[in-house]
Amino acid sequence: MSKSAAEQLDLAAVENWCRQNVEGFEGPIELHKFSVGQSNPTFRLTTPSGKYVLRRKPPGTLLKSAHAVDREFRVQSALWDTDVPVARMFALCDDDSVIGSMFYVMDCVEGRRFEDPRLQELPKEERKAYHEEMCRVLTTVHNVDIDAVGLSDYGPPGNYYERQIGRWDKQYQASKTTDIPQMDELTEWLKTNIPADDGQRTLVHGDFRIDNMLFHPTEPRVVALLDWELSTIGHPYADLAAVLMQWAMPPGGEGRGLAGIDRAAEGLITDDGFVSQYCQQRGIDGIDNFGFYLAFTFFRMAGIIQGVLKRGLDGNASNPERALRLGAAVPTFAQAGLDAAKKG
Repeated sequence: MSKSAAEQLDLAAVENWCRQNVEGFEGPIELHKFSVGQSNPTFRLTTPSGKYVLRRKPPGTLLKSAHAVDREFRVQSALWDTDVPVARMFALCDDDSVIGSMFYVMDCVEGRRFEDPRLQELPKEERKAYHEEMCRVLTTVHNVDIDAVGLSDYGPPGNYYERQIGRWDKQYQASKTTDIPQMDELTEWLKTNIPADDGQRTLVHGDFRIDNMLFHPTEPRVVALLDWELSTIGHPYADLAAVLMQWAMPPGGEGRGLAGIDRAAEGLITDDGFVSQYCQQRGIDGIDNFGFYLAFTFFRMAGIIQGVLKRGLDGNASNPERALRLGAAVPTFAQAGLDAAKKG
């Protein structure tokens, strides 16, 4: 167990709570802190009774409605018996006095995690199947019967984009550290160009990316879709656009995108191919005004990483050094949103 992990988690308190609330749990715990999970610190608990994952709210003063681990626990519990691949949830602790903030414990799913959508670890002839599996999983999320699984009240009624733009504008303003003219311009454009409500109201993941998935150890099959903090009931095209938004970023490093990559030569799916498969699997003819949805996802991501930057500057980020690197990209995301808006 690393010193930094021990400093962030009261191991004795966790072990005592798990014995009382996680069926079959046995200590002692061997602790490992994952480097991923910028928003909510995440730990692997290795014990005689098995491996678990603990995900908690970070310490310190937090933005209102952020780091909603209780929502993560609720939605994944509801999806356990559906076609959406999720980890099994064991227990939620909403008593801050146990370790200083709310947390939950879930199964530790074994699988492969890919940070880079270029999938260079795989042979070229296998890569496209992994992107197609991403698309299949996305459609399972949007096809969930929210009434049947008890999630119809998981998000408020009304226009999803109006609500989300207002929320992320407030979050951005609360964590703002410097003036970014591109962000101000993008926010105003989005507020005045919201499409008419088309009646689609589905579960949305909110941060649908390849690095938030665990794949089967040898197959192009997702065994767990992770990081549901931003999930809600809303409009499905936000998730779809988020995939293309990520792929529009520079490849490698912090960008983790596909910009400038010869996808045919590398065995990767195209944006048009991904959208076409999505529409086919959801039984829709096409998507109008896709530029708005893409601009919105750049705006939201800029708001998210601005919050990460603020926590890094305040000294309570899960990974302070990475938080500062991510935060430097806020103007880039805002400008990319404006470019998407202008292209329509």
